[in-house]
Amino acid sequence: MKVLAFNCSPRMDNGNTALILNPFLKGMKEVGAEVELFYTRKLKINPCHGGFTCWLKTPGECWQKDDMQMLYPKLREADIYVFGTPVYVDGISGPMKNLLDRIIPLVQPFFELRDGHCRHMAREGYKHGKVVLVSNTGFWEMDNFDPLLVHVKAFCKNAAMEFAGALLRPHGEALRPMMKLGIALDDVFEAAKDAGRQLVRDGEMSTETLNIVSRELVPLETYVRAANETFQQALDALKK
Repeated sequence: MKVLAFNCSPRMDNGNTALILNPFLKGMKEVGAEVELFYTRKLKINPCHGGFTCWLKTPGECWQKDDMQMLYPKLREADIYVFGTPVYVDGISGPMKNLLDRIIPLVQPFFELRDGHCRHMAREGYKHGKVVLVSNTGFWEMDNFDPLLVHVKAFCKNAAMEFAGALLRPHGEALRPMMKLGIALDDVFEAAKDAGRQLVRDGEMSTETLNIVSRELVPLETYVRAANETFQQALDALKK
């Protein structure tokens, strides 16, 4: 099983998204998956210019010679896509949006009706695998992921891929401070790893496991107070 994963956080492994993404990918490897991880910050992926060259002049090929040329064969062959992104302004990060926009050469301009809805036809040789979302937000509530989930699920429908689920970490800014204080979070990280094992081994992730990944870390009022104090301290330090 080939897994193609993207860490779309500008902070890469220093970000909170990586704290959930990395053990998830480790769990997949432990049960035999071939995992390849890319950091969008390290990739040169230009925005789509919207000229439809990949549909009309050079079908299936984008005229831009950047790192997408290296990724296209991997995207065609992967059984599972894993997208890791923080919530940025109620949605995916900019680098991830560029990546998704540039996947257009994998489909044809022609329409077909799937489940009574207009969709683009996929090109031959493109696997219709699964998609997993791994995301973190600094906000406390789970509903802050809703716009992001709608977007990724829509992408799956348009790409004729299965949305296999999401590992969501609300109030993720609490993770690293709690780790520094020695507060136990092993169950969260082990659940992320176990979700990876489950997906490869069983073809799905259990709701119970995903709920542990998303479990409450600190009460809402405590989190808001601590976050505001931290930002105020940072501002005060700049004035010295």
